[in-house]
Amino acid sequence: MAKSPELGAPAPDFTLPAVQLVDGEIQRSELTLSQQRGQALVLAFYPGDDTAVCTKQLCSYSSGLEAFTDLGATVWGISTQDLDSHESFARKHGLRMPLLADTERAAVAAYGIGLGGMTRRAVFLVDAEGVLRWKHIAALGLTYRDVPTLTEQLARLTSR
Repeated sequence: MAKSPELGAPAPDFTLPAVQLVDGEIQRSELTLSQQRGQALVLAFYPGDDTAVCTKQLCSYSSGLEAFTDLGATVWGISTQDLDSHESFARKHGLRMPLLADTERAAVAAYGIGLGGMTRRAVFLVDAEGVLRWKHIAALGLTYRDVPTLTEQLARLTSR
């Protein structure tokens, strides 16, 4: 397993296909981390669509999306399921942030969060210059970092 990148280092770049529910319609695109310069980014890696903890986590991030955008941050949900799975998940739960499909596990490997054939639940905060500033990698993945915890960390980034 690759090692997770160190805080203060450039966040590993990647390009992944994504789906996003916008006004009830699914939009498909490709998103590249390095093209997000100028705004903070929350990378929320999760083990699987429509699982109990992942659903609770992504629904909380979606319902609290304005707390992130008010701090100038974008949230991406990333897992190894394909776009069709992500589309179904987004529609079923009204998820508003982009869901990225890391089917080749390239981002999972770059961020050092693979665990056998699974993905560890992890959140990385990347600043507007593309530098990794905060991370949490769950030992078991039965809990997740909540919106207040993440927005507190984001607020610290923007006050630098």
